[in-house]
Amino acid sequence: MIQWYPGHMAKAKRILKEDLKLVDIVIEVADARVPISSQNPDLRKLINEQAKVTVLNKKDLADPAYNQKWINYFQKQTGEDAVLLNSLTGEGVSELKSILNNTYDQIASKLSKKGRNPRRLRAMIIGIPNVGKSALINLLAGSNITTIGNKPGVTRGRQWVNVSKKVRLLDTPGILWPKFSSEDKAYKLALTGAVDNDIFDFELAAYKLIKFIIEINEDILLDAYSLDYLEAHPYDILADIARKRGCLMTGGKVDRNRAAGIIINDFRDGRLGQITLEKPAEAENLKAADHNEK
Repeated sequence: MIQWYPGHMAKAKRILKEDLKLVDIVIEVADARVPISSQNPDLRKLINEQAKVTVLNKKDLADPAYNQKWINYFQKQTGEDAVLLNSLTGEGVSELKSILNNTYDQIASKLSKKGRNPRRLRAMIIGIPNVGKSALINLLAGSNITTIGNKPGVTRGRQWVNVSKKVRLLDTPGILWPKFSSEDKAYKLALTGAVDNDIFDFELAAYKLIKFIIEINEDILLDAYSLDYLEAHPYDILADIARKRGCLMTGGKVDRNRAAGIIINDFRDGRLGQITLEKPAEAENLKAADHNEK
């Protein structure tokens, strides 16, 4: 099973405990394709008195049929505000701003009743690597104030950012827990780019992806790679994809590793269509795996 917990992430978690004492509201950014797996159970355990809003980013890559169902799940099951976001276009950011402004108004009212001057709402963005935290801050602030990259954990350090007259944000590096609670969860995070490509086996991840997609709709693979039918085992399906895409080595042997990279990148970039790997009906079982983790 994939295991990943760089030292700087452990340090970031310690800092997070202190930072949480400074904020009024926590914004957790997750991946709309894997809403539960891309949330950090350790982070959620640390959130107590603060208000909470969940942002499901990359809605454009997720199945629209499940996007709103996930929003309904978070609002009904957790009582939290939840927003769908496309950080590439900014769709959804106005709804998040409205939530932040309403929270500011509530706090400002309480301060005024105590004879104190209102202050900016102190908010914090959290999430695992590569879910779009920096992109969201840029959308809220309206300028490119943080370094954005596709390598997990690229955002450095922590900084306060005044994004409006009402809101101040503290950006923090994403934190990934030290042990994945299941093999499926680990590979979902690998497939969506939350962990570095160097620490997982591309072929094994591709086999998992093929399995996940077949459970959703096997026509996705048939259409994307012009296959007449699907073999019984992902190992053979990947070989067929390799042949279709010309991934051959000397002597005509198929290059499964190269083909694995193709199908994984096709999934990540949306070339296989809008795919959601987790359903709201599975949420409680997915959460239970985290609670049972030792």
